[in-house]
Amino acid sequence: MDLFTVSDRVRRYRDDLLEFMDEYVYPAEAVYERQMSESGDPHHQPPVVEGLKAEARRRGLWNLFHPHPEWGPGLTNLEYAPLAEIMGRSAHLAPEATNCAAPDTGNMEVLTLFGSDEHKEKYLRPLLDGTIRSAFAMTEPGVASSDATNIELRMERDGDHYVLNGRKWFASNAMHKNCRVLIVMGKTDPDAPPHRQQSMMVVPIDAPGITIVRSLPVFGYMDREGHAEILFEDVRVPASDVLKGEGEGFAISQARLGPGRIHHCMRAIGVAERALELMCRRADERVAFGHRLSDSANIRDWIAEARIDIERTRLLTLKAAWMMDTAGNKAARTEIAAIKVAAPDMALKIVDRAIQVHGGGGVTDDFPLANAWAQLRTLRLADGPDEVHKRAIALQELRKHRDAADRPWVPEVPVDGPGRPAVVSGGRRGERATAGA
Repeated sequence: MDLFTVSDRVRRYRDDLLEFMDEYVYPAEAVYERQMSESGDPHHQPPVVEGLKAEARRRGLWNLFHPHPEWGPGLTNLEYAPLAEIMGRSAHLAPEATNCAAPDTGNMEVLTLFGSDEHKEKYLRPLLDGTIRSAFAMTEPGVASSDATNIELRMERDGDHYVLNGRKWFASNAMHKNCRVLIVMGKTDPDAPPHRQQSMMVVPIDAPGITIVRSLPVFGYMDREGHAEILFEDVRVPASDVLKGEGEGFAISQARLGPGRIHHCMRAIGVAERALELMCRRADERVAFGHRLSDSANIRDWIAEARIDIERTRLLTLKAAWMMDTAGNKAARTEIAAIKVAAPDMALKIVDRAIQVHGGGGVTDDFPLANAWAQLRTLRLADGPDEVHKRAIALQELRKHRDAADRPWVPEVPVDGPGRPAVVSGGRRGERATAGA
């Protein structure tokens, strides 16, 4: 499948998913809000979500993210992109309803690639069935966790166990009622080379010595899945629960974060599409100073710019997905970093303008815009802040141009016909000379 061709299989998934969204997910949004409000518990698991999960599974819209045919439909990143975008239109319901919600998606891929048979039976299968949830514990409050070499949680070997001591926070999903397992990143060997000091372990969330300190709000919102601060005090973990091997934590994190980052970007495009839809609808409905808002030149500019921004961001996302599929995550690292900066920034601008068009209503919970803004603004920090991704892009560009500058320039004199030199056009340093007439 190239960038502009949709296979029949993906088209069927897309059509089925759109139908599911129209018939079940969008109508469930108001029910969800009511059930959450009536429960009085910000981490309540409302019955409407379980109903959506059952319906999605019945329709075959389940684990669509999983690229391994043994465990899921085996879609490529490029094939999954339009589906994730659709789910992003109701980001707090659709991903969980289809068992495609972060951080479970990344954790399931990690367990698929690096988990033992015991891990797969005990945790991966229930995660794939949607009967349990999981969290990823990497970020720490005391250090700049955007640099994974800073991680301080200690994992010290003691016989056939490791003993964990430290503190994590923003462990998303850890407050979910069904969360049963953590994937924890910590430091096993402070004296090893910087990228060999860290390891990842599978840790039950109810292991002795684990304390859930609090659930962290995001711009005042207490997300249902929660973002937990977790204290580890002498937590004993069997050595068999180390993923891949000691010192492999950094490598696993890179394997995990590539697909996770692009999934976030795909969903952000869906958020932007829905915000644009709401902006257009509101602009046509509201009259100010004798004319509809949609008649104002600046509102029309916003609408036009939104469409342009969405389309170019989608193309960049599709390119990144295509490169991941065809050349691997490492080869696509610049594109992954670029889309991680571009997608939330684009969606934030559109949501912000949609809020402006909605006036006071835009900052309330009567519309999904305020919460969408908070989630997107958070996304500029999640899976690495913008500055880290820009730094990576800049280093790649500088390396590329420095490498080109270091190559000696040797003019080529191609042959144009039997024994006759061609005219050679001028070129920049490092470019191939070309034959001319």
